[in-house]
Amino acid sequence: MVYNVTLIPGDGTGPEITEATKRVVEATGVKIKWEEVECGEGAMKKHGTPLPPYVLDSIRKNKVALKGPITTPIGTGFRSVNVALRHELDLYACLRPCKSYPGVRSKYKDIDLVVVRENTEDLYLGIEFAPGSEEAKAIRGFSKGKIKESAAISIKPISPEASKKIVKFAFDYAVGHKRKKVTAICKANIMKFTDGLFYDAAREVARQYSGRVEYEERLIDNMCMQLVQKPELYDVLVLPNLYGDILSDLCAGLVGGLGVAPGANFGDNGALFEAVHGSAPKYTGQNKVNPTAVILSAQLMLEHLGETEAAAKLERAVADVIREGKRVTYDLGGTAGTSQMGDAIIEKLAKAKQPVH
Repeated sequence: MVYNVTLIPGDGTGPEITEATKRVVEATGVKIKWEEVECGEGAMKKHGTPLPPYVLDSIRKNKVALKGPITTPIGTGFRSVNVALRHELDLYACLRPCKSYPGVRSKYKDIDLVVVRENTEDLYLGIEFAPGSEEAKAIRGFSKGKIKESAAISIKPISPEASKKIVKFAFDYAVGHKRKKVTAICKANIMKFTDGLFYDAAREVARQYSGRVEYEERLIDNMCMQLVQKPELYDVLVLPNLYGDILSDLCAGLVGGLGVAPGANFGDNGALFEAVHGSAPKYTGQNKVNPTAVILSAQLMLEHLGETEAAAKLERAVADVIREGKRVTYDLGGTAGTSQMGDAIIEKLAKAKQPVH
């Protein structure tokens, strides 16, 4: 079978990382027909928009996409293409596994956490109003003097529909991957309506899985401390959008950093796979950046396509190369380049295909 997959090379170091990943995926033996499209800074220069319609058309048609990191300007410029893709394609669930691989430098070992992040609402909707705007003035009127006249204002929507949907995704993932516990995390002691609603929705869903998967709740600030002190107590973590983004970086830090942190975004009609890390533009063209996170994102893609054996072989090959530590990038203690680390993983895959005598 041949799978049609949209490939977005990305910005900065993205193209060299996705090229290495593309070769590694092809080495698994799974037949992929790549449809390459451009978005981000390059598309902005050519088309006047960082997200041309043909990108969305390609993903909607193929229903699966693999994306390299895309640069998001800080403070000015266009809004995040990553966020826009999730909204436009209704990719409501973000999955970010954080797993220890021997050979990766870390203060922790044997970490195996999965962060499930709601993708479609919360502060990431970008509903903001500038200081002095008519909208900000109107909102200040409801605040009874609590909001300063000079303040910019963001709005945080949390709905029961989106909350139930993401919590159900987390429980279904736990059941499907033989996980034991789901922990819902927010700040309901302070934000009683928005975060309180998230807990209410989570409890309603959790009752449907009673006896199969344990359910518990933690406040986001306490959870950060818990994960640093005793991460072994946790399994699947489900959070609203902003908390999920922050906590997934914390969990990535437990396993050695964003260089080994894959990600996937799921909707009812498609899926997009991408690393958690950014585009590292200062290393562009230097063949230096660790490709592991995007390669492991591709491993999640293979699993999604039903190619579970190929996905398992790919993860073993990555783990073997990292454990040996001979042909890995500088952040993993080696001297290999992006492409050379890809070559090492391909060689492991080739050996795995050889018959045992």
